[in-house]
Amino acid sequence: MDDLMRAARDAYENAYVPYSEYKVGAAIETADGTVYTGCNIENANYSNSMHAEEVAISQAVADGHTAFERLAVSSAARDGVTPCGMCRQTLAEFCDDDFPVAVDGDDGGVYELGDLIPNTITRGMLD
Repeated sequence: MDDLMRAARDAYENAYVPYSEYKVGAAIETADGTVYTGCNIENANYSNSMHAEEVAISQAVADGHTAFERLAVSSAARDGVTPCGMCRQTLAEFCDDDFPVAVDGDDGGVYELGDLIPNTITRGMLD
């Protein structure tokens, strides 16, 4: 995961965070090994802000990818930040419960998506 974490760290350097000053970067690897990165982009009304994970996933999906292998998330504070609930739900749309999510920090490590968001809303529930 070291290479993916480095990509996430590089990504947070481009974050636009004039309000919170909390830079986050994410890097997601597709099934074919392509890596997409994203950074958080804030907006004055906050609700239109975009999270690093959703930016990375959006770019991958826009390029035709819907199968993913792993994700790394880092903040400039290196505080072990995990994806928020909204980003977890987005990940769950494309990834299984055992999808690895690496976080950066002293207490960092690798989580499984199913542990971060158990009993998520799935496509099957909508039938």
